[in-house]
Amino acid sequence: MAKDAKAEADGAGAAPPVKSKKKLLTIIIAILVLVLGLGGVGAYFLLKPAAEYDEEYADAPRERPKPSKRKKVDHNAAPVYVALEAFTVNLVPENGDQYLQLILSVEVEDAQVDEQLKQYMPKLRNDLTLLLSSKKASDLISSEGKTRLAAEIKEKMNDVLDPAGKGKKNDWPVKEVLFTSFIIQ
Repeated sequence: MAKDAKAEADGAGAAPPVKSKKKLLTIIIAILVLVLGLGGVGAYFLLKPAAEYDEEYADAPRERPKPSKRKKVDHNAAPVYVALEAFTVNLVPENGDQYLQLILSVEVEDAQVDEQLKQYMPKLRNDLTLLLSSKKASDLISSEGKTRLAAEIKEKMNDVLDPAGKGKKNDWPVKEVLFTSFIIQ
């Protein structure tokens, strides 16, 4: 009797693990099929739009257009001046804290350079602020110091606007830097 009860318990206990193994196997297969299906759908959406885009824009240029060569400057044309916002920087300390407030205008080739200046203004302001803040008041007080600073500003601006034009100073987009206010305090 004890053996029959034990046999029944073993028989009853053995059946559920077989069913649970089949159920587990079915779930694993279903998850695997689902993952593979989602992977296929994902691959379709990632690859298909690229092919459609290539067909739709096959005539479009693939490279960034090269800038056209500059047109010859009309020397009889009125000069184009661009006013920049004020710069206020700390100078390298000599006799306590000293500040420079500078407002300048630049003479440019044409109105197209004005648009280019607006486009590069954050980089230009950064580079000019770094340049101005590296100066001492004693270097800037004299007329020669101001002239040197104007030349350095012109070179910095032209390096940003036309890095390939380096060495061809006559072809630079910024022709001249003019100080409209120059205050050292």
